[in-house]
Amino acid sequence: MEFEFYHYAVFVLTGLCAGFVDSIAGGGGILTMPVLLAMGIPPHLALGTNKLQASFGSFTAAVNYSRKGLVSLSGIWMPVLFTAIGATIGTVSIQMLSADFLSVIIPFLLAGIFFYTLLTPQLGQEDRKARMGKHAFYVAAGLLLGFYDGFFGPGTGSFWTIGLVLLIGLDLKKATAFTKIVNFTSNIVALIAFIIGGNVIFTIGILMGAGQMTGAYLGSRMVILRKVNFVRSVFLAVVGVTLIKLIWDTVFG
Repeated sequence: MEFEFYHYAVFVLTGLCAGFVDSIAGGGGILTMPVLLAMGIPPHLALGTNKLQASFGSFTAAVNYSRKGLVSLSGIWMPVLFTAIGATIGTVSIQMLSADFLSVIIPFLLAGIFFYTLLTPQLGQEDRKARMGKHAFYVAAGLLLGFYDGFFGPGTGSFWTIGLVLLIGLDLKKATAFTKIVNFTSNIVALIAFIIGGNVIFTIGILMGAGQMTGAYLGSRMVILRKVNFVRSVFLAVVGVTLIKLIWDTVFG
């Protein structure tokens, strides 16, 4: 495919903005996928290229969070393993099944997350006692959300974050950092499948990835330096926009 010079600038800028938002509250795909499709890239190539550029951002944010002590890489092998398994199954399944039924169910789940977070101001302000065993949560969430991210995707980061806050008792900062690790895992697994299928435009993915890395670094720095209320505000904004987009696509798509 051929693009004009300004197209490349748009790709980089889009990656930067998406990386910034995604490193704080997820939802970067809400920005990147419409741009890729608007540039005339076929859906299957857009999906694969999107996974490539998203991997740069999630990796950068994960490294920054781990270096600042918000998440320990040594204790996260179990959710990473089961997320990889779930994402593998999901990525294979999406090539054989329709994701239409998920597009109907997910907006209701996201609406629940949005209003629960909105009406619970103290949610995620500090660590709390876990309501579920960590190992059980890691297995269940890894398989289910890994599958979902490989199969469909929108809102995955929101589901991880709210699950870590409500069931494991992490504050929003730590939950956000943890989420980037498992997001990177499912991104890489899906990316490998798309590469095998020849559905990645590497030039565009790497350009957007450069923007992603810059945005992800800046966004993760904001989370590290700012209070939980900042993360909560961005989280609500991203979940709200994701919800609106999914409803729009369901009704008018």
